[in-house]
Amino acid sequence: MPKKMPKIGMPAPDFSLPNQQNREVSLSDFKGKWVVLYFYPKDDTPGCTTEACDFTESLEDFEGLDAVVLGVSADSVALHRKFADKYKLKINLLSDEKHKVIEKYGAWQLKNMYGKKYHGIVRSTFLINPNGKISRIWPKVTAEGHAKEVKANLEELRQ
Repeated sequence: MPKKMPKIGMPAPDFSLPNQQNREVSLSDFKGKWVVLYFYPKDDTPGCTTEACDFTESLEDFEGLDAVVLGVSADSVALHRKFADKYKLKINLLSDEKHKVIEKYGAWQLKNMYGKKYHGIVRSTFLINPNGKISRIWPKVTAEGHAKEVKANLEELRQ
């Protein structure tokens, strides 16, 4: 059963997942930093590629704001590695094949495409503050321009 999304002000649910180099990455690794945690449906598809490339292009700006960017999908470590290599992605792509973290954050939802209902990842983003609390949520994201929107919100919150 899909879970509800956490709310602004709540502690962000902790997790550990392997990245595209098969190294464990935990939310707790980034205590004291801002974390952009975004969930996306599938590697190497048009919207997901746009979003990952935009976050990679803006990575220096995010790092300058003391933030890290973590992308999560249900794709395998091997698919993440191939996707990252193909587009020279510099962000961590985390593999959640069992949907545990995706569900904790409420990104696993019932979707409807051409009248067919199925469960899948709803493109969504969480901005987590240095104290580990959720500061902003984008529950349904349009990939194009999203990285800029997140960066603008982060700049505003840091003032």
